[in-house]
Amino acid sequence: MTDLVERLVPDELWVLFRRVVPPTVVIRPQGGGRRRAGDREALAAIIFVATSGCTWRQLPPVFGPAWPTVYRRFAQWSRDRVWAKLYRVILDELGARGELDWSRCAIDSVSLRAAKGGH
Repeated sequence: MTDLVERLVPDELWVLFRRVVPPTVVIRPQGGGRRRAGDREALAAIIFVATSGCTWRQLPPVFGPAWPTVYRRFAQWSRDRVWAKLYRVILDELGARGELDWSRCAIDSVSLRAAKGGH
């Protein structure tokens, strides 16, 4: 695994991610075909796209899977609500360690019902 993948998806994040990602079912009764691209490499590539500002098509080949594979994995994980689950697991983990500072918390008003119809 490349240093970049390990830096973008450290072991601690990888352990948490594996708790929320649905199991992969690969059915190839006939055998053959390409080996499925690794989830850790795909996650690292997704994080790279999200943090670097590059497009899916500009994804460097250093990650392993090609950009269409990474995008399909992102889309599938989005449909499976993996990102929301991961966010919650990370917050729970940080909270359990006492590493969350709620003194600077904000609540988005859109998530609360407006009193008297917002008037």
